[in-house]
Amino acid sequence: MDNAKQTTAGFRQALCNLEWELSSMRKHSRGLIEAKRYHELNALKLHLGCGPILKEGWVNVDLHDNADITLDLREPLPFRDCSCSIVYSEHFLEHIDYPENVTALLKECYRVLEHRGIFSAGVPDTEWPLLEYAGVKQDGYFEKAKALWHPEWCETEMEHINYHFRQGTDHRFAYDFKTLQHVLTRAGFVEVTRRAFDPQLDSKTRELGTLYVDARKPMT
Repeated sequence: MDNAKQTTAGFRQALCNLEWELSSMRKHSRGLIEAKRYHELNALKLHLGCGPILKEGWVNVDLHDNADITLDLREPLPFRDCSCSIVYSEHFLEHIDYPENVTALLKECYRVLEHRGIFSAGVPDTEWPLLEYAGVKQDGYFEKAKALWHPEWCETEMEHINYHFRQGTDHRFAYDFKTLQHVLTRAGFVEVTRRAFDPQLDSKTRELGTLYVDARKPMT
């Protein structure tokens, strides 16, 4: 008999989740060893949740095998206090649970940053589709989403909204500026500002539809 017929879809999904977590644990353990070579360095530039996009001169961190260090970013960062000049992430924060895991990660970013160091992040801009859905703005979000990002089964506006929020099961939370500002401030950051796309820092393919924010660790 086919093994799939002897189990339920939910059970098979649970096994897949367990397999992923076991793999993540092994990679994280390896990453903790890899991180030791950075332990005595200062002014590090961390690129968190880098995926396949590696930045030259940065410490690229992800569970992706191509990363400089493979770490589970739900766990504490293996870097010294005040050892980083900048921490950057692009389209990563939405992939971890809010508020617990996001808050814990941002507090870790705060800890490893030097005083006046910068935390810079980009997340999908959820204000855009919601304003268009409510009829407040007409900026062509749904047409662009259909053409550029979303699968063919997304036809109605609500299907697009749901895909924006979830993207299968990969997205865990949706952000607007007010919410990202709130969680960054709660982690201790100051001068939280929305910024423009920076071609020297950000991915060109992410320019449209991304909310970019900078924040600083205060002097004291």
